[in-house]
Formats: sequence, structure tokens, C-alpha cells
Amino acid sequence: MFHAPNGLQRDRLPEASREPEPVPTSTAEAAAQTEAAAPAPATTPAATPAKPPAGRRDAYFDNAKYLAIVLVAVAHAWEPVMDGSRATRAAYMFVYAFHMPAFIIISGYFSRSFTARPDQLKRLVSGMVVPYLLFETAYTLFRRWVTGDPAYPFSINDPMYLTWFLIALFVWRLSAPLWRLVRYPLPLALAIAALGTLTPGMGQSLDLQRILQFLPFFVLGLSLKPEHFQMVRRREVRLLALPLVAGAAVFTYWITPHLRMGWFYRSGSAVELDAPWWTGPLMTAAMFVCALLLTVAFLAWVPRRRTWFTVLGAGTICGYLLHGFLVKTVVYLGLVRQHPWLAEPAGEIAVTVAAAAAVTLFCTPPVRRALKFATEPELSWAFRRDVTALAGPATAVSSRTSR
Repeated sequence: MFHAPNGLQRDRLPEASREPEPVPTSTAEAAAQTEAAAPAPATTPAATPAKPPAGRRDAYFDNAKYLAIVLVAVAHAWEPVMDGSRATRAAYMFVYAFHMPAFIIISGYFSRSFTARPDQLKRLVSGMVVPYLLFETAYTLFRRWVTGDPAYPFSINDPMYLTWFLIALFVWRLSAPLWRLVRYPLPLALAIAALGTLTPGMGQSLDLQRILQFLPFFVLGLSLKPEHFQMVRRREVRLLALPLVAGAAVFTYWITPHLRMGWFYRSGSAVELDAPWWTGPLMTAAMFVCALLLTVAFLAWVPRRRTWFTVLGAGTICGYLLHGFLVKTVVYLGLVRQHPWLAEPAGEIAVTVAAAAAVTLFCTPPVRRALKFATEPELSWAFRRDVTALAGPATAVSSRTSR
């Protein structure tokens, strides 16, 4: 019998049992689309689609974000129903191995031109800090209401559930200019992540443990160039991805009973996971390689042309932030205990389909427009006039390059 850690609570449990999420990675719109995005990868007709004209979004990255947010939502939906099922727990672990790294790598790639200009800082505040504060409050009030616990504490420095990604991306983006100055950014980021696994007790404050342990993926994204994505989308890479994914799935099923999910959450140190201190750096390197290989396999099979779901890539921040309320409802109301069939194969399939459908709905343009006041608020009134004037033309340029 296999029991998943209860990661859907914010109570002071061991860090290994706290649920991360992303994806996302502003898990999504703010995560993968920044105000200073680089141009879409150069392409050739035989391998990849032509560079989108100014004012048009890159279909490839929108497709990648949508598919990644579906994986995020589905994995979260599996958590309440996977106890006792080795196959479901293995699938959960497999998805967790790469879905947030994929989001973070894309986030880093679209942060390459961030130089901390005033207009960029303005968008950083409106696109990440404000949504973090609003949804941290919303999730706290939602828990109070659903569980009937009006005394449940509000904590601005202890991100609840999936809001951690917003504050993490805020910190990573601010550090982007620094990573362009150092000679060996990725090895340095990996060393910092490894040191994080040796430092117990710092996970509660702004989820600093996750900020450090996921940092190498952001730095890697900063280092990527358009031609790297051309290489990923080559036919031979797509073919090699098939046996890679198959082998990884078999390995994950085999190792599931022996590996704690806390390593994938990256929210605690090695000691807090009841492991020897030296396993922290080793797991940092091993999981980075595993996540990178699976991310390449994922990106290799992302459609390059426009599809029916391409338009949904623009609203993934909404899907990211809203789907958590549904998952929390299932947990807070104990629906799995009341309806045990949900933990059976038929129920798990139903939960999977429902989660994918719900997050798809949350990514649609009408929902994005309705939620714009919270995810993309207009804060010109809060900034000096010279900053607001500078943000105007810069925003117009960024919308042409990042979309």
C-alpha cells in the first residue's frame, strides 16, 4: 500500500509534505511571457515554422505552456486519489519530475532581456507581486470559508499552495542581470541549489528552499538561444524522446516505493527528508539531469503549428491560479473519503478528465479577460509619471516580441 504525502495543507508539517505548485509555471502567462521577451526562434521551412510576424504570438511556446499547465492540473488532481495505487503514484512522480522545470526554463528564456528598467520593474510588480498578494489572500479566505475555520492564519511570507511560484519568479527575474555577469552561471546556480539541500529550516520563509533548488532551471533558460529550441524540435530528437520517456516511465514505476516525493517538491533539505546530508548535492545533480532530459522530450513533441489550444497558451496564468480552488475543495470537503470510488481506476480516469477540462476552461479568453484585474492590473496610478510614460511604448514592443 502506498500513501502519498498530504501536500495540500499549509499547516506546519514537514517540508517534504508540502505541495509545490506550479508551472509554471505567474505559472503561466506571467511565467513564460515577460515584458522583455526575446524574439521567436529563427526557423527554416523544413524543420520549424516561420518566425511569426510582429504582433503575433509564437504558437510553439503557447502550445508548450498550455500542455504544461494541463499536466500541472492533472498531477494536482491525482494527489487526493493516489493513495494505495502504485501506478497513479508513479504517474504523479513522473509528471512532477519535469512539469515545473519545463515552466521555469521557459520563464528564464523569456527573461533574457530583463535589465531592471523602470518599466520592467513596474510590470514585475503588477504581474507577480500583486497577483501573489491577491491570491495568497484568496486561498486563505477560501480555506476559512470551506473548512469553517475563521481563525486560520494569513501569512504573507508563507506562500499557500501554488502561489509560491509567483514570488519565486519575482526573485529569479530580479536576479537575471546578475546571472549575465558571472562567467559560469549554470554551475554556480547548481552549487547554490545543492547548498540549499544542506540548509534545513529555511523552507517556510517565502519558500526560499524552492527558490534556490529550482534556480538552475531558470538560469538555464536565461542561457538558451533560439537555435537550442530548433535543435530540440528536430526529427531525430523526437524519435529519441520515445524510448527515453518509455524507459523513464518504467524506472519511475520501479523506484516509486523507494523514493520520497519531497525530493520532487524541492521544499526541504536532505536532513528534513530523513536522508544523509551528502545525498542532497547528489540528488540535486541527478534530478536536474532527469528533469532536463524529460523536458527536452516534452518540448520535442510540442506541436509547432497553430492548433485549437494555441490560443489557450495566453491564459495559462488563469488556469494555474484557478484550478487550485477545485483541488482544495476536494481535499477540504473530504470528497474522496465520502466517495471511495474516486480512488479506483475508473474514478482516477474521471478525475483526470475533469481536471484537464477545468484547466482548459480556465485558460479561455473570456476567463482571462474577467481575471485581468488580478493577473494583469493597471497600476499606473501607483507609479511616477515618468515610469508610466516609459512603460507605454516598452509594453507595446514587448507584446509584439513575446506574443
